[in-house]
Amino acid sequence: MAYQTPDRDSESDPKTPTRLYNPYKDLEVPIRNLYQLPTSPEYLFVEEARRKRRSWGENLTFYTGCGYLAGAVGGAASGLVEGVKSFESGDTAKLRINRVLNSSGHAGRSWGNRLGVIGLLYAGIESGIEAARDTDDVWNSVAAGLGTGALYRAARGVRSAAVAGAVGGVVVGVAVTAKQALKRYVPI
Repeated sequence: MAYQTPDRDSESDPKTPTRLYNPYKDLEVPIRNLYQLPTSPEYLFVEEARRKRRSWGENLTFYTGCGYLAGAVGGAASGLVEGVKSFESGDTAKLRINRVLNSSGHAGRSWGNRLGVIGLLYAGIESGIEAARDTDDVWNSVAAGLGTGALYRAARGVRSAAVAGAVGGVVVGVAVTAKQALKRYVPI
């Protein structure tokens, strides 16, 4: 009941005070203590707290999402340039905008899907190698890059898979080396 019911005698007097119902009145706990949440991460097991890497599922989601996003943005930019180059002299503004949007959307989807699949393959292979070797080092990443490139181009033949694998291994090796150099020489 939100309001206290007035007596029959006080109905004639409109200035009779009524009190509001307070459901927390009888609780002896200050309201601030109810919402003081911890700021540090909480772990169920000590092994989880010692781990410095993401889990395989988090890696899979992270690399696939970042790959798709980067591919979609890069593809949309490429499609924008392609759409602007395809303008003709008699096109109206509406037709030009339509060309740009269509080419940006098509290229963005294509590039996004390609890089998303590459990220998915890389994360899966890296997590598998890490689980098999039971160690976390640079060679896991390089081997995952090599395997990703080879597996991505395997349908085009052995030579194409070997070249793509070598390129993937070199690209990941350069990226890991640059990350370590950045950590070492640039104070953040």
